[in-house]
Amino acid sequence: MQEHKYCVLMVSAEVAPLAKVGGLADVAGALPKALHAQGHDARILMPAYPMVEADSRWQVQPLTEFEFAIHPNWRERAVVKQLQLPSGVVVYLLGVGDWFANATESTKVYAVDPRAYVAFCRATVEWLARHSEWLPEVVHCNDWHTALIPVYLRIFSNERTQPIATVFTIHNLAFQGVFERAFFTELGLPDYLFDVEGLEFYDKVNLMKGALLYSDRINTVSPTYAAEIQTPEYGEQLEGLLRRLADERRLSGILNGIDYEEWNPETDPYIPAHYSADDLRGKTICKVELQKACGWQPDPEKPLIGLVSRLTDQKGLDLLKALGAKFLQLPIQFVLLGTGDPAYERYFRAWHKRHRAKVHATIGFNNAWAHQIYAGADIFLMPSRFEPCGLGQMISLRYGTIPVVRQTGGLADSITPYDAERDAGNGFVFREYKPMALYEAVQRALEAYQNRTAWQALVQRVMRQDWSWARSAGAYVALYGEAVEARAQRARALTH
Repeated sequence: MQEHKYCVLMVSAEVAPLAKVGGLADVAGALPKALHAQGHDARILMPAYPMVEADSRWQVQPLTEFEFAIHPNWRERAVVKQLQLPSGVVVYLLGVGDWFANATESTKVYAVDPRAYVAFCRATVEWLARHSEWLPEVVHCNDWHTALIPVYLRIFSNERTQPIATVFTIHNLAFQGVFERAFFTELGLPDYLFDVEGLEFYDKVNLMKGALLYSDRINTVSPTYAAEIQTPEYGEQLEGLLRRLADERRLSGILNGIDYEEWNPETDPYIPAHYSADDLRGKTICKVELQKACGWQPDPEKPLIGLVSRLTDQKGLDLLKALGAKFLQLPIQFVLLGTGDPAYERYFRAWHKRHRAKVHATIGFNNAWAHQIYAGADIFLMPSRFEPCGLGQMISLRYGTIPVVRQTGGLADSITPYDAERDAGNGFVFREYKPMALYEAVQRALEAYQNRTAWQALVQRVMRQDWSWARSAGAYVALYGEAVEARAQRARALTH
């Protein structure tokens, strides 16, 4: 029986390669690309950022304009344009008033005023309800910036939008879009929705909670994270609702993938030499060139540890900081790239300054340098406190760089402990969130590294694993099918 081909609209505040701040952009850009390659009509909707329209790479075409009201005292004008990515995926750019006019560079696309996302979500539903020639079967929303779309689709439903199913993906439950009670009046929603069974959240407004209640299916970006957020430790005060959704079979987890065209050591334009699982000579060249770029004497035998990350407590950097000199006494070289908490930025700048013989820290974001670290390092560090999915560990595996991770979220779903005797596993794992647990995992990796023959076999094996979006896309297609069927059942129930 032939698989049904879905019409899917992916909605996100950031989409690679058009606008990228973090991992959400990678997902929002790569999943529609993988779905499109499988024959689905997957399209993208995002805010109209001036930097995208100004980029000569994209041929932006106007589509439609319309006015709409969010509430009696708030009217807006919306403009929809479109472009096509090289993959063939159509991207709609939705401009609403001047709400996103200041987004002139990729790292600063997020609006400070949450009303920008109220306007964007309401305009999205208005466009689908009255002005779009193309209609999706599924609207796939991502994180709190798009969380009002499932709510508006149901509350302001018409004949065109009533059949549309909704999927909402939680990329990080720590960010829910929580605002003071007075903000509810800006949403243009009926008063009864400020309720425990609506958007009310400890006498505040929680936009993500609205999406959880009104979406046909909810997922997180890994199965383990979907289970973790049902507990008080990870549930961010929503664990009760999330357990209920799981009991109703509306909550699940799908592990992300990575874009195999962007992350490919055989073709990567950013690295000094190409290589594959069958021929690792280029990886040695990448390591030597990385050492040179750090100002070190080239030494292919010296274990080199890389870290590419946001510099925040979530990423487990407090463990590394607690180890301090003990970590640096290991026989290693350490390369770090990241930006985030100013306290961590200062700390790792100090490491770089005081320990130049073995530490190189770059504060900021540099895409080419990230690729070179993934390719040139032997070991990749991801000691996260929590990790909804994580892409770094998958990218490092793709480049034959063996991860050391904490067993949480997507890290638990993708990295299994290395067992030299059984020639099994793909990384080094620790469970307890303690500095010494991290230290001991790094020590195990360094001990394994000493057996160069076994290490090379490990590198070749992990490079052959499949972390592509083609694998994950199939799981999303199944989820879309569940959402469409759930929406159809509700429609049938309303007619009887």
